[in-house]
Amino acid sequence: MTRHHPDSLSLMEYSAGNLTEPHALCIRLHLEQCPHCRSRVDTLNSLGAVMMEQQPEVTVSDSSFEQLMARIDSAPQDASPVMQAPRLSPLQKLLGEDINELPWKRQLGDVSVLDISEKFPGQGERVVLQKLVAGGKAPAHTHRGDETTIVLQGAFADQKGVFNQWDFVVLNEQDEHRPVAVGCEDCITLSVLSAPVKLTGTFTRMLNPFIR
Repeated sequence: MTRHHPDSLSLMEYSAGNLTEPHALCIRLHLEQCPHCRSRVDTLNSLGAVMMEQQPEVTVSDSSFEQLMARIDSAPQDASPVMQAPRLSPLQKLLGEDINELPWKRQLGDVSVLDISEKFPGQGERVVLQKLVAGGKAPAHTHRGDETTIVLQGAFADQKGVFNQWDFVVLNEQDEHRPVAVGCEDCITLSVLSAPVKLTGTFTRMLNPFIR
C-alpha cells in the first residue's frame, strides 16, 4: 500500500503535460499502483477538458473539413486482424529487462547504481537507478538540489518514515538522511536529480569533489 504520494502541484503539472520526461515517468509509475492519485489526475484532466471547451471557438472552413475526410477515405485499409501486444509497464519499455538483472555498478558500501540519463536526452537532469542491499545503509547525505524518487522494489526507512514499493518522495537541500533498506529484499529506487548529492559523513564527505 502506497503511503507517500506526489503533492497536488506535481499532479497538476503532470496533468497539464508540463513535467520533464523523467519526472513524468516517476509519477506515471506511481499512478499505475495508486488508485487515489489516479482519481485525482482523472479529475484534473476533466477540469482541463472543461476549460478547453470554454476557450473561444476557432472557425474551420468547409473545404478544410472536406479535405480531411477525403484523406481519411483514401488511406489504405488493412483488413488483416490486429494482434494486441502484451502490455508493458513504462519501466519495462524503458529498461527492456528485469531490474535485478541490470549491469549494476557498486558505488559506496551497500549502494549500487546505474545511470540511465542517456535515455532522456536533452532533459538536463541526472536519472539514476539505485540499489541498496537488504539490511544495508546508504551513506549519510543531503542534496545540492531537488531529488525526486520512487521506490520500485523493497522498502527503505529514514528519519521521515518507511517508504514502501511505489511510494513517492521529493527531497532538497534542507533534507539530510541515511536510508536503510528494510525487509528481506534489496531496495531499488528510481531518482531524478537536478544536482549531485552531498555526502555528510565524517569520512565520506572527502569524496564530494568526485561525485557528479
